[in-house]
Amino acid sequence: MSQAPTEQTTTGTTVLEMRDVDTSYGPVEVLRNVTLDINRGEIVCLLGPNAAGKSTTLKTILGLVKPKKGEILLEGKRIDGLNTTAVVGKGLTMVPEGRRLFGRMSVRENLDIGANLRSDKAGVQEDFERVLSLFPRLKERLAQKAGTLSGGEQQMLAMGRALMAKPKLLLMDEPSMGLAPILVEQVFELIGEINKQGTTIFLVEQNATMALEIAHRGYVLQTGEIVLADSAKGLLENPEMKEAYLGGAG
Repeated sequence: MSQAPTEQTTTGTTVLEMRDVDTSYGPVEVLRNVTLDINRGEIVCLLGPNAAGKSTTLKTILGLVKPKKGEILLEGKRIDGLNTTAVVGKGLTMVPEGRRLFGRMSVRENLDIGANLRSDKAGVQEDFERVLSLFPRLKERLAQKAGTLSGGEQQMLAMGRALMAKPKLLLMDEPSMGLAPILVEQVFELIGEINKQGTTIFLVEQNATMALEIAHRGYVLQTGEIVLADSAKGLLENPEMKEAYLGGAG
C-alpha cells in the first residue's frame, strides 16, 4: 500500500490560495465560493463525484477559464487575470487527464518539451537525471515514440514531462484514470516519492482512498461547493466521507 505522507515535508508557507472563487460556463455556474489553500511541501487532494467541478477548479487555476468572482494567488500574488502561458511561466504545471503526450515524438523529446521555458541548462540536466531515476522505465525507452508506450508508461512520461518544468506547484488531474489496479498503486507511490523530493502537489482524483493515503489534507467538492475540508486522516475517518466516497460506513 502507499505510504503515509511525511509531515515534516511541509513548511506552512502558502503556495496557492483560492478565495471565494465563482466560475461559470456561460450562464451555467460551476464553482461557487471555492476557498482553499495549498502550503509548500504538501500533497492536497480535491475529491468529489463526477461533474462536481474538480477539473473546472484546475482549469480556473491555470487560466483556461476565467473566474467570475474571487481571487487566485500564487505565493501571495494574483494570477487570476493572467492567460495560461503566463500562469505556467509563474511556476504552475499540470499533468492533464488523459496524459496528452506528443505520440509521434520520442520519450526524450516529450521530456525536453517540459523544460522549454527554462534557460538553466545545468538545472535542466539535473532534473532530467532525476526524472530518469524516478522512472527507470523511461530511461530504457528514450528513443521510443511516446504513442507506443503502455498506459502506465505514458502516465510516467506525463509526470516526468511536468517535473522537467521544475514547478512551484504540480497539478494532477485524475492520474489513476484508465490504469489497471496494480499500476494505480505504483503511480500513487511515485506521486508520494515526488512529493518527498520537494514538489508541492494539488491532486484531483476519483479514487478517494488512494489519494487520501498519500495526501496531507483534502477538500471535498460537491455541485461546485467545498463541503468538507480536513486532514487526510480526518477525512478517512469521517463517517459522511466513508458513506459517500469510501465504499460505505463500515
